[in-house]
Formats: sequence, structure tokens, C-alpha cells
Amino acid sequence: VLAMTALSSLAASAFEGVWKVKDTAGHDFEITLSGDGTAKANRGEGMVGTWKEEGKSAVITWNTGWTTKILKEDDHYKKTAYEKSKPLDGPPTNSSDAAKVK
Repeated sequence: VLAMTALSSLAASAFEGVWKVKDTAGHDFEITLSGDGTAKANRGEGMVGTWKEEGKSAVITWNTGWTTKILKEDDHYKKTAYEKSKPLDGPPTNSSDAAKVK
């Protein structure tokens, strides 16, 4: 049983990889979700954070205080972003399509 548990924790998440999304101004940027639970974005302010899979979404907590979700909806993905102190079950501050590019 222990071997099975250890093996299943090593299984890669479908969310691991590089995602192309848009910021609040409509500019493209990339979010990288690593297998060790770290996240980074190629934005000017050098966003870094952690992520975890929750149901059909990856929830990213950034060093900026923002939270981003990448959610699988039918056959495509969507990114929603929430400003610091905004509830994750309320309307997002920003949303865009998300595409896995690597």
C-alpha cells in the first residue's frame, strides 16, 4: 500500500507545464506550474508562488497576494484571477482563455 501511495503522489498533474494567458490589460504572459508545487510567471514584477490541484482546477497563490485559477471547462481551459482579499467564490478581477503551450 505504501508503494502505491508513493507512486500515485508522483503522477504528473495535467496542469503541470506552461500556460499562455492574458493579464488585466489584455497582454499575453506565461504561467509555469512545476511538479514540485511551485509557480512562476514571466511578468515584469517576477511573480512566484505555489499551486495545488483542486478538482478541475489549479489554484495558484502568488507572492503579490493575488490568486489565479486555471479551470478545465469542457474541452478548453479558462484563467480567472482574484485581487488580494477578494473571495474566490465571487466574480474574478480578470479572466481569459488559458492554453497549455508546453
